[in-house]
Formats: sequence, C-alpha cells, structure tokens
Amino acid sequence: MSRPTHPVSTSGAWARWLPVLGWAPRYDRPTFGADLLAALIVTLMLIPQSLAYAQLAGLPPQVGLYASIAPLFAYAIFGSSHALSVGPVAVVSLMTAAAVGSLGLADEAARLQAALTLAFVSGVMLTLMGALRLGFLASFLSHPVVSGFVTASSLLIALSQLKHLLGIQASGDTLPDLLPGLIAHLPDTHLPTAALGAGVLIFLYWTRSRLKPLLIRLGLSARAADTCAKAGPVVAVLGSTALVWALRLDQIGVRKVGDIPAGLPPLTLPSFDPVLLSQLLLPALLISIIGFVESVSVAQTFAAKRRLRIEPDQELVGLGASNLAAAFTGGYPVTGGFSRSVVNFDAGAATPAAGAFTAVGIALAALALTPLLHYLPQATLAATIVVAIMTLVDTDTLRRTWRSSRTDFAAVVTTLVVTLLAGVEAGVGAGVLLTLLTLLWHASRPHMAVVGRVPGTEHYRNVDRHRVETDPSLIGLRVDEGLNFMNARQVEDRMLALVAAQPAAQHVVLQCSAVNDIDASALEMLESVAHRLRDMGVLLHLSEVKGPVMDKLERTDLLAQLGGRVFLSHHEAVTTLTARGSARPPP
Repeated sequence: MSRPTHPVSTSGAWARWLPVLGWAPRYDRPTFGADLLAALIVTLMLIPQSLAYAQLAGLPPQVGLYASIAPLFAYAIFGSSHALSVGPVAVVSLMTAAAVGSLGLADEAARLQAALTLAFVSGVMLTLMGALRLGFLASFLSHPVVSGFVTASSLLIALSQLKHLLGIQASGDTLPDLLPGLIAHLPDTHLPTAALGAGVLIFLYWTRSRLKPLLIRLGLSARAADTCAKAGPVVAVLGSTALVWALRLDQIGVRKVGDIPAGLPPLTLPSFDPVLLSQLLLPALLISIIGFVESVSVAQTFAAKRRLRIEPDQELVGLGASNLAAAFTGGYPVTGGFSRSVVNFDAGAATPAAGAFTAVGIALAALALTPLLHYLPQATLAATIVVAIMTLVDTDTLRRTWRSSRTDFAAVVTTLVVTLLAGVEAGVGAGVLLTLLTLLWHASRPHMAVVGRVPGTEHYRNVDRHRVETDPSLIGLRVDEGLNFMNARQVEDRMLALVAAQPAAQHVVLQCSAVNDIDASALEMLESVAHRLRDMGVLLHLSEVKGPVMDKLERTDLLAQLGGRVFLSHHEAVTTLTARGSARPPP
C-alpha cells in the first residue's frame, strides 16, 4: 500500500527571502495600534535627525528625509528584526562625507550623484553577501575594533559640528585637518550663532537627562514622560526656527537651512561610470560592514528581549534592499540606527510595519512641513548631532579591555588613534589588521601545561597551578590549541626541552583534549618528535584524541610510526605506563 503524498509547500522558501510573509498573515488590530503609535513617536524624532545627518554627510537637508522613506519600506519587506529602524546614522553619514569628499567634486549635483552611487554599491554588496550567506565575515570586526572606531568617529563628528555651532569656517575629516582650522578661526566666532547653539545644546542635554524624572515627579506616567523627553529635538527645531524668524537673526549672520524642496523623493539613477565605481568600492565595503555590524548588534539586542531570533544573513539582504531603495530615490547609505531603534522598541513597535508607517509620516512631512523649515538654523542641527552621537563615545571599553586583555586594549587604542589621525578607512583597516596579527601570534604560541593527577581523583591539572601527583618516569603535556604549521615548532621544542630536563622520563603523553584540528605540518612534527624521542629511549603517546583528529591520524602513517599508544583517557595512560599508577606526592 503506497503512502499518501502531499504537495511540498514553498511558503517556507519564500519566507526565507521575504520575512514579511511570516508576520503579515497574523497582523491584527492591536498590533496595528502598537505599530502606529511607535511610528508617530519615531517620526517626530527622525525629522530633525534626518536633516542633521544629511548636513553631516555634506548633502542638502532634504536628502536625509529621502533616505528615511523608501529604505524603511524596503526593510519592512526584507528585514528580519521587528524593532530595528533603518535610515541615516551618524557614523555612516561621516563615512559618506569622507568618501564623497575624497573625490574632490565641487558641484553639488555631482556630490549627490556620488552619494547615491555609494548607496547603490553598498546595497549590491550587502545583498550579495546575504545571498551567499557571508554574514560571518562581520566577525572579523571585533568589538574592541568597532568600539574604538565608533568612539573616534563620534569625536570627529562632534569636532566637525563646532564650525556650525560657532559660525566659523573649518574643513577636514581628520583631527590634523580639523583642529588647525578651528583654532585659527576661533577669534571669528559669531556670537549670536554661538549663543543660539549653546542654548540648544543645554536644552537638549536637559531634556535627555532631566526632563523625564521631572515629568514623572509631576504625575506623568513613565512611558508618557519618556515620549516627551524623546520629542526634545522637535521642540528645539520648532523653537529655534521661530526665534530666527521672529528676531530676523539670519540678517545678522546666523546661518539657516534655507529653502528645502517640498515633495516626495525623486526617482534617481546611480552612476555606472567605471572610474567612479572603482573609487567607491572600498568606502562602500567599509560602510557595508560597519553598518551591518552596528545594525545586527542592535537587532539582536532587542530580539533577545522579546525571545525572537535574528537571521544575520537575512539582515544583510534587508539592509542591501534598503540601500538600493535609497539609491533609486535620491538618498544615501543607510543602516539600522541605535537611537531610533531604541525609541521604536520602547514605543512598542510590534512588527516591521512600524517602519513603513514611519516612512509615511516622514513622506507627509516632506510634502507639507519643509517650507516651515526655511529659517531652521544650522546650529540647531549641529547641536542635535552632537547630543545624539556623544552617547556613542565608549570610554568604558578602554577600562575593561585594559583589565581583561592588553591585546584588545591595543586594538581599541590603535583603531581610535588611527581613525582620529588618518580617517575612517585607515582606522578600520588598522584595527582589523592588528586583530588578525594578534590572532596569528596567539595561534603560533599555544598555551601548554605539564599536568599531574589531583590526589584521589582521575583529574589532571597544571602542575604550576594545583597540588598534583607526578611520576618521574612520565611527562604529561596538554596543548590547549589546534596543532598546525604555526605552532608545530613550539610544541616540538617544548616536548624536547621537558625530556632534557627530566632524565628519568621514559614516556611522554601528549594530552589532546583541547586539540580540535591537526594539519600536515603538525603530523610531520609528531612523527619527527616520535623518532627523536625513541632515539633517546623515550616513547611518545597520545591521549584523549578527538574523533575528527583521530580520523586524520588514521589516514596517515603516524600511528604506525608513533611507537607509543593512543589512550582513551589521560588517566588510563598514566596508570598503564607507570608502576600501577604510582606517583610522587604533591610538593
């Protein structure tokens, strides 16, 4: 009797590439209400933030709004996080400014074209990496490197905004370029601009740190108080804009944003000029990796709080689609932002639809509110940027890595200093290079320990750390690393040195409990050591060899050439090779 067959459903395969198919069928009215409220709150925050980040990227302010519309729709379809909010962020805006600025383009239209081409190249890279399941490549950027890079970038961003806060001229993407210009033009500080910028800074810091506790003491709920505190930048924009308009501060030198074209994002095409594409390849790769690392870290944090799961490879596709959407709608590179995602999560966003609703809100603002921002002072946008990015300065990592790992501390400091002095690309490159060199150095110098038996047990521990029993006729050596061409010589030298220092030794047992892999160079080393030890009247044995390593040993002649035996446990080796397991008592 044949078994009944059922048609194979393809919904799972489609959901792999379109996560929207997973949550959309279960969408209901309560979820809609939660997403709509979250979108309203995030929209209020994103309008001034998007304008500010476009200024940071050296682009017209409306480009920030454009980059916060279509990318959000794209991420709602392809993204896997329910709380991540995609759009312009400070670090990527700085990297965009550096990449476009390095091209030496004087024409604004050419800079816009370069920025959206950068988004296109980044989108293609991210999408291909997701399709090829290359999300693991982000692991080459360790947390110390990312922390050092973000901290240095935040400091550079804050310095770059001083010219807008003080009303002076200055340019540059690195500390040696920025500082001389700022110091030289400091006597030219425009006092009304400086006063306005200082006032906005103080107000924003106060709303961020003091307003919420004050409102709670006045009887407001914690959630309502938090929403009011998050709306601080909106109040700053409206208040400073009204102040400039009422007092005609623009007529005495306070720089304003000026006319912002009203309307929806235009349809655009990136440039396919081979020369421009080749110039943008490396910046686009760095933006893609940095943006992905930041985005997936934020997404995983919020997913863990709701016991959800993030697919890193799908996040690559979601971010790739978002950047492609930005490239074809007049935007620039985007990624998942920490501050906006925190607001989105705290406001109760339940699905990626909250991002789509936010995009609708920003689109309405681009249609109707942009004429009202004509008198918006640039100092207000600069203050908004400074307050937002200073939360990214991570000095705790320096303290923690100094205590836990000096090599990680060196990676943080190197990345930070090189980024400040030479720019973002050099900083990330230096941090990654130092991390890889550190890994190679550690792999070439594995931790090895002579082991003895803990009295009354079958456990074996480092003789330098524990009171253990040893036997003069046997040397037990544990290697806590895979055996390969980088460390084979170190292991060989250590075994021969131990035998030379212990004349009564008749057996050397290499404990392989921590050896997960072995290559051809290490196999040749073991064979050579076995012959040399046998010439000295000593036999080489192995214990606790793992299955994959044993499979490799059995495919070679090593076991036949070894002379000694392979033991299932180190205790079995000791009791078999010594006189009934006799051993010297611990010293």
